[in-house]
Amino acid sequence: MPYSNDIYRKAERELERRRERAELIAEERREEIRRKLPEVDKLQRELAGVGLEISRLFFLKEEAPAKLEELKAKSKALVAQRNAVLTQNGYDEDAMKPDFICPHCEDKGFIGGRMCACHKQLLKDIMRREVSRFAPLERCTFDTFDLNYYSDTPLENSVIPRQRAEKISDAAFRYAQGFQRGSKNILFLGSTGLGKTHLSLAIANVVINSGLSVCYGTSQNICDDLRNEMFGRDNGLDYTKDKVLQADLLIIDDLGTEIENQYNTATLYNIINCRILSGRPTVISTNYDFDELLDKYDQRITSRLNGEYVKMTLVGTDIRNK
Repeated sequence: MPYSNDIYRKAERELERRRERAELIAEERREEIRRKLPEVDKLQRELAGVGLEISRLFFLKEEAPAKLEELKAKSKALVAQRNAVLTQNGYDEDAMKPDFICPHCEDKGFIGGRMCACHKQLLKDIMRREVSRFAPLERCTFDTFDLNYYSDTPLENSVIPRQRAEKISDAAFRYAQGFQRGSKNILFLGSTGLGKTHLSLAIANVVINSGLSVCYGTSQNICDDLRNEMFGRDNGLDYTKDKVLQADLLIIDDLGTEIENQYNTATLYNIINCRILSGRPTVISTNYDFDELLDKYDQRITSRLNGEYVKMTLVGTDIRNK
């Protein structure tokens, strides 16, 4: 399921608003033209009459090809007259028609039962807005991931922060470009302010552009909403069980900052395990190193993080200060 029902409903409402707005503006323009140019109004009424005659011939299936051709010629002549009057008075020939955002589907979203490209783009835009409610998605791209903030001085373990960041950034970019159902899971590790969230959102940007759904949230916020949903307090939830488990890509930020209790541990285990079983990739970021995660979580979670996730560890000092 690429998108949640909520995303589809928002797209449908937006398409409906577009159609209504186009029709309203067109009707206001038609009224203006009728008032200023009575001749156009007369020609429009004649065209409507010709259209009814043509429809009657088709409906009654009368064998009158000559009459039909005569009516078509008359309609064409009336249209030419109308257009001439419009252009002579500063209007476009299509001034009587609604100016739809998408001329192909006329803002219906479908053409011959197939989803229009404008509808697909609208779904992507809405998906992007949804994620942007919780994170600076537009600012966090692979192009804005600046390696200059990372030191090129080797650490005590001989690891060079900038080289490590470049390697991880390249790997994350390749992962995003090839993202699909069954892609591997990623665990970003490293202390605060090293770009883990930035890279997670950069992946999200690429995945959204490919027409897939993304759910982003901190571990605490996700756990809180799922708990409220379980107890029937489901008004205004940002996260639901279906949304978290069914999204093409789930991003859990700040793993380890959630309140430590049995419910949150069980919830995180269920999310991680269910998405592994269904082949839906998850990207997790945490400020803890893996040894700290081993101390914090039980083996059901850590064994899956160790065995089913590709670990990418950023090193260095907080680049936010720079």
